[in-house]
Amino acid sequence: MMAARVHAFGGPDVIRYERVPRPAPGPGEVLVRVAAAGFNPSDVGFRAGMMRDIVPLGLPFTLGSEAAGTVVQTGDGVERFAIGDRVVGRLDEGGAAAEYLTASAARLVRAPSRLPLAHAAAIPVAGLTAWQGLFDHSRIEPGTRILVNGAGGGVGMFAVQLARRAGAHVIATAGPRSSDRVRGYGAEQIIDYTRVPPHEALDRPVDLVFNLVPTPPEAARALCRAVRPGGSLVSITVPVKPPPGSGVTAAHFVARNDPAQLAELITLVDDGAVRVDVAAARPLAELPSVHRDAEAGRANGRTILVP
Repeated sequence: MMAARVHAFGGPDVIRYERVPRPAPGPGEVLVRVAAAGFNPSDVGFRAGMMRDIVPLGLPFTLGSEAAGTVVQTGDGVERFAIGDRVVGRLDEGGAAAEYLTASAARLVRAPSRLPLAHAAAIPVAGLTAWQGLFDHSRIEPGTRILVNGAGGGVGMFAVQLARRAGAHVIATAGPRSSDRVRGYGAEQIIDYTRVPPHEALDRPVDLVFNLVPTPPEAARALCRAVRPGGSLVSITVPVKPPPGSGVTAAHFVARNDPAQLAELITLVDDGAVRVDVAAARPLAELPSVHRDAEAGRANGRTILVP
């Protein structure tokens, strides 16, 4: 089979699209023919070696931390899936950027029937990050005023929709390329971050800021001025230290793999309560180019990779 592999940490050119042996499922595992892998900004960190302290991966390794596909073989002890089942999941050890992958059956869930199977690959990482930021690390309820900073990306797509569904008043930062799409997710106010800092555009402070942008420390601290005393800021990128006496609490987290939460999210997708937009479907062999586009800021919305 073909896979996108990294033999040495570095720039996009270290990615090799090469032939490797097709894996066989062990006990409790399934072999999945990949319909698509999702691309995430964290993949750049894995490739460059910046994620080694968080997820140590031995070289060489296959990129990709989420995928959707079809079960083609089951290992001993697997009862929850059968050959032909459509599945989706997050892969903490990588391996999604390939024609086939093996994964623990316990880490996979059934893919939504409402979407093309390949598009389901856009859900696990971004969807779980949004879910956990809003419901595990925040207290969001009807009437909560939330600012989603960086709503034009994959996490923002889910965060805006989930927050609105929870009854929050959603304000979002987005650039000109993504503002219409973010408004379509349910944001009631769009702040063009290319023109004005978010804290200067608000008529009054919010209860919660969900920061999805890798901002410099000074800009991150400025975000605290958008939060009322007693409110909170949750960041998935840089840790934020609120100014002394601001009354603002802050949290920084890395999303965990949670198949039960993923299954709940997919139920919402199948019910039509949450939509999934895929901006680009590109051949897996073009993964180095996808990484270059991401690093240059040319990516807009979710990209999936098709073997």
